[in-house]
Amino acid sequence: METRSITAEVPMVPRMPEDPAQLVPELAQVSAALFKATGNGSVPRATISLVQLRAGQIVGSTYLTVLHTGFLRKAGEPEERITSVASWQDSPYFTGDERAALALVEAALQPAAHGERVPDELYAQAAEHYEPKALATLMFAIGQVNFFIAVALIAKPVPGRSFTDPWN
Repeated sequence: METRSITAEVPMVPRMPEDPAQLVPELAQVSAALFKATGNGSVPRATISLVQLRAGQIVGSTYLTVLHTGFLRKAGEPEERITSVASWQDSPYFTGDERAALALVEAALQPAAHGERVPDELYAQAAEHYEPKALATLMFAIGQVNFFIAVALIAKPVPGRSFTDPWN
């Protein structure tokens, strides 16, 4: 496998020339259902976007990082909150609820050195902050971004392009 030089410029074209959503049009229904499920109001949209931004950072996806940063900016989130998502553990800008959500996404996406990725203690802490429907919604929001991580890493849509049209 060839490795790109760290000083080489990254092209502004998708790796996969065809739009996967056009190749598999059934994706639109799945995507719409995921957005509807996570937008049920039990978890603030900002929290979901913070979690999904952190997921993009963890997996190293520029597309997802730019996308969710843009969502947060459009929603009026302060720059300090957006830019400190990567270092949320020692940032003063997040509530206990948001910290629990960020801890869950990190646990779900990063291998655990020992034991379960999401230990009972972490689940219990999150459950202190979220009622059952909200906790399920948060779980689905993490699953939603995981669904799109493969697209972002394999097909490499162009960062900064419209969410609905990253291939044009």
